Amino acid sequence: MATIYIVEDDVNIREIERYALKNSGYEVEEFGSGAQLFARMKKALPSLLLLDIMLPDENGLEILSAIRADKETAGIPIIMVTAKTSELDKVKGLDLGADDYITKPFGVMELISRVKALLRRTQSADIEAQIHHGDITVDNDKHAVFLGDKPCELTFKEFELLKYLMVNKGIVLSRDKIMDQVWGFEYEGESRTVDMHIKTLRQKLGASGSCIKTVRNVGYMIE
Repeated sequence: MATIYIVEDDVNIREIERYALKNSGYEVEEFGSGAQLFARMKKALPSLLLLDIMLPDENGLEILSAIRADKETAGIPIIMVTAKTSELDKVKGLDLGADDYITKPFGVMELISRVKALLRRTQSADIEAQIHHGDITVDNDKHAVFLGDKPCELTFKEFELLKYLMVNKGIVLSRDKIMDQVWGFEYEGESRTVDMHIKTLRQKLGASGSCIKTVRNVGYMIE
């Protein structure tokens, strides 16, 4: 049974989330601050984390960044929960490594649907510890990319994008499919988001980035 951690300082919202998740068969643990969350994660990690942005001690984006920077916690699926609605806030959270994003006020059915979808994606992923293509190596255990023996610094989403392309090398992936698998949610401007991340990924990979091909009017692939 999946265990979900909720980090939310609003008791009323936390109760709604807990009630909905427990009724759907999940184990739930609640925290009102990042400090409480990190203390608990030293003992046990969740199957998924619901993380509010506006918190009393440190904001959710800082917590998200710290989780993704630690190899022990980097792979935890995370849904950001916030009252903010601007595209800039969404992009910032996603680039720091959020898997999905839900905006307050939200419906209980929407919450459960997003939780189930994210757990399906993460639990069904059966990927080798290392994936190779040319001189590119994606190391899932270390959550790192190497060009030959030199590390290549990528953001969390750039890493996930490269991994998804390499796992499916030789297959043309549409922008919609990339958004669903890498970002896990839809919002206006999504095609531009994929294109921008492909551009920066190619730049960081240098000459090796030429293996990422644009398929006109469709999407991208690694040959």
